[in-house]
Amino acid sequence: MHLLLFLLLVLLNFSWGLKQLESTTLTFDRTDANHSILKAPVITIKPECQNKCGDLTIPYPFGINSACSIKPTFVISCNDTTDPPKAFLMEGNVQVLDISNTELRITNYMAYRCYDQFGNIIDRRSSENTLGSTSYMYSAANVFTIVGCDDFTSVFNNRSSIYRKGCMTTCSNTEEVTRNQCSGSGCCQVSVNLDKYFRISLSSDFNHTYGVSSFNPCGYAFLGERGTFMFRGPSDLNDPTFMNRTKANVPVVLDWVIENKSCTEAVKDLDSYACKDTNSSCINDIQSRGYLCSCNKGYEGNPYLSSGCHDIDECKQKNDCEQVCFNTEDGKYGCSCNRGYYIDKNNFGRCIPKSSKSQVIMYALGIGFFCLLVIIGMNWLYCIMKQRKHFQIREKFFEQNGGLLLRQQSISEGGSVESTKHFTYEELKKATNNYAADRIVGQGGYGIVYKGILPDHRIVAVKRSKVLDTSQVDQFINEVVILAQINHRNVVKLLGCCLECEVPVLVYEFISNGTLHHHVHSIEGGLSWLSLDNRLRIAAESSGALAYLHSAASMPIMHRDVKLANILLDDNCVSKISDFGASRQKRLFQILDRRVVREGAMDQLEKAAQLVRRCLNFNGEDRPTMKEVTMEIESLRRLSKHPWTEQHGNEDTLSLKEHPDIHHSDLYEIQLSSYHNVVNDFEQYSSGTISLLHPPSSPR
Repeated sequence: MHLLLFLLLVLLNFSWGLKQLESTTLTFDRTDANHSILKAPVITIKPECQNKCGDLTIPYPFGINSACSIKPTFVISCNDTTDPPKAFLMEGNVQVLDISNTELRITNYMAYRCYDQFGNIIDRRSSENTLGSTSYMYSAANVFTIVGCDDFTSVFNNRSSIYRKGCMTTCSNTEEVTRNQCSGSGCCQVSVNLDKYFRISLSSDFNHTYGVSSFNPCGYAFLGERGTFMFRGPSDLNDPTFMNRTKANVPVVLDWVIENKSCTEAVKDLDSYACKDTNSSCINDIQSRGYLCSCNKGYEGNPYLSSGCHDIDECKQKNDCEQVCFNTEDGKYGCSCNRGYYIDKNNFGRCIPKSSKSQVIMYALGIGFFCLLVIIGMNWLYCIMKQRKHFQIREKFFEQNGGLLLRQQSISEGGSVESTKHFTYEELKKATNNYAADRIVGQGGYGIVYKGILPDHRIVAVKRSKVLDTSQVDQFINEVVILAQINHRNVVKLLGCCLECEVPVLVYEFISNGTLHHHVHSIEGGLSWLSLDNRLRIAAESSGALAYLHSAASMPIMHRDVKLANILLDDNCVSKISDFGASRQKRLFQILDRRVVREGAMDQLEKAAQLVRRCLNFNGEDRPTMKEVTMEIESLRRLSKHPWTEQHGNEDTLSLKEHPDIHHSDLYEIQLSSYHNVVNDFEQYSSGTISLLHPPSSPR
């Protein structure tokens, strides 16, 4: 129902929203990830400052002299004597090849050792480099490389000669060397983590003897940007131009920051704080432990200059507008349509002629109402089918649990069973809080008893079987019919039942004060003492109830399981007889010996039982004479010698198939061992045995 209301509101809002399309625009968030300081309209802070050195652009905060840079460590000197001119860092006389937002690329440093055929060193150079400024450090984008066939090198990251990283190359001939592979044969690479200093130590195990010097006289070691050096294989091992070629093509990457301060520390000193533009932000560099500046999202330019960050005009770049694009100052852009068109939100923002607007409205409304009717119809049909299915399931359970038999019994008893209420499944589910575990007052092998609270605030005991034995349905209905007719103050009253659930449920009056066994034996929580008067009263009430069952009930009932555990006490210590089951005049095969059952015929055993019953008749005149007894026994013996009887007696399945009562157990028996916080040793609702006997022919 909530879904239907939601769809209706959507359709109504949709028809109203179509009228507003002329003035509606779509806004997209477009961010240019490139905020390069080289894109700033003004490269340097002063127009008279030189911003070029040969092919290198020098953006602020760098400058050609101290007046053009943000601080002395950012001064770039330009050597005009070379062609083309070359730029160098003032602090280290290091040639600068490239400047970006966060990095500098400089020429690398190479160490090498060359040998003759006898292993004598004929030329060598070591490499030790330091960055004195706090604004620069070696980047993690660099990798350490060694080229040679008998060389070993170590990289130290400080002057204390503490070993940091190493790499070794070996090869005895050129066939072992593979192009574009630096895995130890002719070439080796290893990642390094440097700060502001490194030293390379190059050595050899055999000084390139044993034939190595013929194709590899020198070993080289250098630091360079990852991915820029490509090993050419054997040709690199004996190339006299290798060093110059590598220095020209493999740069070293430096990370730079404005100062070794965090953004929080830097902003405290506004005079030296570098992020000047209002549309810029400070960025902490975790690796160098310093800070940089960057233009905000949607802006580009130089954040180190006042008014250096400018809004990006996304309309001049790639955009998704079909007709008209307009730029906004918040790093975004919007789309609109030319006159005579409107934006169709449901068609990916396309521009639709206004002449087709009414058709679109009618088409959309028609589809919307059709969908609404389909949904309402399907929902209505689903509810009907669901209710019908529930009704069919309940009817099935009702018949399965003996509901029709109960109706017939009610008619045969003159309607006396009608007083027994038939509870619905929903009523008992609500009364027991969906059969919650904290409502359990007792349980056994065949079922569970719950404490239930009815809408009229009556407290009842709800007995729910665990399993269903269809062979016991008649017995269950017989129990309901009999107990429904018992109305005695000292007998637990059956209030009703529920037959429309999977297993039948009985509802009894709730007896709250436990069993007489519980109190007599002073179990925890029981009365520590019962007076003689109370004991006699309870005995009188119990015997009176049993006498009522034996003689005053419409059909005499023998309890057959009278004990302290089956006598309950209410709040006023009034006794209540409980534990009634159902028993039927066909228990013969339960009391006979198994062998007798297997060997005897049904007719033979039943006649023998009838003879025994006649012999035990209370009225002597109704008993047979011994001669009659002898003749009938002889007749039974002759019957056992009949061929069919002997064949029948050998069938082991007789007692199981034709006499299921042999293994009969009461489905509705519940043995309750505990009743937490309400009744201890609660056993009032477990089934005992009821015997329905015809009145004897003579008084006992």
